[in-house]
Amino acid sequence: MQKTIYVDNAATTPVSKEVLNEMLPYFTEYYGNASTLYSLGRQTKLAVDRAREQVAKAINAEPSEIYFTAGGTESDNWAIRGMAMRLGPKGKKHIITSKIEHKGILRSLKVLEKEGFEVTYLDVDEYGFVNPSDVEKAIRPDTALVSIMFANSEIGTIEPISEIGQICKKHGVVFHTDAVQAVGTIPVDVKKDNIDLLSISGQKFHAPKGIGVLYIKKGVNPVSLINGGSQENGKRAGTENVPGIVGIGKAIEIAVSTMDERSKHLSELRKILIDKVLILPKSRLNGDPEKRLPGNASFCFEGIEGEGLVMRLDANGICAATGSACSSDSLEPSHVLLAIGVPVEIAHGSLRVSFGDDNTKEDAEYVGDVIIKTVNTLRAMSPVWDKIKDN
Repeated sequence: MQKTIYVDNAATTPVSKEVLNEMLPYFTEYYGNASTLYSLGRQTKLAVDRAREQVAKAINAEPSEIYFTAGGTESDNWAIRGMAMRLGPKGKKHIITSKIEHKGILRSLKVLEKEGFEVTYLDVDEYGFVNPSDVEKAIRPDTALVSIMFANSEIGTIEPISEIGQICKKHGVVFHTDAVQAVGTIPVDVKKDNIDLLSISGQKFHAPKGIGVLYIKKGVNPVSLINGGSQENGKRAGTENVPGIVGIGKAIEIAVSTMDERSKHLSELRKILIDKVLILPKSRLNGDPEKRLPGNASFCFEGIEGEGLVMRLDANGICAATGSACSSDSLEPSHVLLAIGVPVEIAHGSLRVSFGDDNTKEDAEYVGDVIIKTVNTLRAMSPVWDKIKDN
């Protein structure tokens, strides 16, 4: 039976055995509602409180600033729409973001534009970096929020978050960052970086799907999107997903405590793959070569279609992606690649490989070999390759 090599960890990760074992008792043994007063409920409440402390410690926040959600997209929507609803009535109806944000940000902003908000979409450079001076130039007296992602899910570029946070603090503007790809992988410190709102998704670091976090700095008060009971200090109604909360707490604790060794391992795999694959003519690495997520390698290959490449890799037991998981079913080229200046016809030939903790050097070598073989095969079949290769 063919071995499956999973290299799409930017999309989701498997729940680790340690995390699963931590969660299991809260499905069957400690199943009480955490909002009740009897002992079974108090036991689960203690577990929720412990997880809140684990998440807070991981990003240098206070436990009271951690709010559990159903995932990164909800957290992004809450941050964006919640602050718009809070500050819009006060005349602050301008929001600043970048052109390479996650769809959870961009589509929320499109809705707000229809409701009378104005959005400034900042350009990025060829590596995907937002220029902090562009952020400062875009700030106006009516700016309600700046939202710039911590690290890009497609090309891996890590943004200058600390500088942007300092600018927002200087001008008294609320700063949100989508840190879904960053937390658990690279250091995140909300106090040092002057972050007011921060989105987390547990599925990116071996917690289950369907659990996320919105960090809300004390004194920042986005309007609630989900109303009902008094859960999450009255800000996010609904019976707590105790097993998921326990899982994200344990997973983030493990991720942060092992970050240095995992980062070194993932960076080694990334280098093996990049060095091997870029021998292909008419190939390029997307994103900054150094200031990128340790497990991310994003490529474009001229003369092929990314969908065909992904399907042939799958036939060889390799799970990879053409872009972010939230847009990989679209036939449109990646908005991120277009924003960094990749021509449309080349953007169609993209591939994202995102290594995980369980991948090996042998995996990286094999994936590289199969990519080279497959790209050459597809190019040999391409009606346009002969026209491209000598230009």
